[in-house]
Amino acid sequence: MDELAEALNKSGYSVEGIHGDMTQSRRDSVMYQFRNGNIEFLVATDVAARGLDITGVTHIINFDIPQDPESYVHRIGRTGRAGQTGLAVTLVTPREIYHLKTIERHVKSRIRRMPVPTIAEVLDGQQSLTMDKLMRTVKNEDTSRYRQSAESLLNDTDSVTLLAAALKMLTREPDTTSIKLRGEGL
Repeated sequence: MDELAEALNKSGYSVEGIHGDMTQSRRDSVMYQFRNGNIEFLVATDVAARGLDITGVTHIINFDIPQDPESYVHRIGRTGRAGQTGLAVTLVTPREIYHLKTIERHVKSRIRRMPVPTIAEVLDGQQSLTMDKLMRTVKNEDTSRYRQSAESLLNDTDSVTLLAAALKMLTREPDTTSIKLRGEGL
C-alpha cells in the first residue's frame, strides 16, 4: 500500500495512504485532508477502509482484485452512495480471471471488461476534461479580472497558439516514468 502511494506521488498525484499500522491521529489527519480535497487520492488497505464513511467518492480503483466476493462488494460500496453515481474499476491480470468470475457469480452480474487505456487515450481524456473545465469557467465564472492580461498576451501571440499553451499547462499529462511495483499485497 505504501509502495503504491509512493509511486503515485512520484507520478505527480497528490496521494496519501492509510493502513492498520498507522496511529489514530495520523489516520485522522489523512482522512481530514482527503475529505477537504487537500489530497486527490486515498490508497487504503481493506482493513483500514472498513468503517470509512466518506461522501462524494466518485471512483474506486481496486489495484488488486479482492480474494473474496464480500471484500469486493464492501470495496465498491464506498462509491455511489445516497443516490449518487460512481465507478468501480478493478485491475485484473489473466491469472486472476478465476477470482473475477467468482465475484461475478456472487454479485449475479457480469463485470464489463476493458483494456488498459493507451497513453494517447489517457492524454485525449485529460485534454477533454480540461476543455470542459475551461468552457464551464467561460460560462459560469466572472473572468473580467483576467481580461486585461489576456488582451496583452493576445497582442504578442496568436490566439490558437496561446490557447494551445493554456491547454498544455492545464492538462494533466500522464507521467511515463517507469515505476516497478512488487505486485500483489500492496
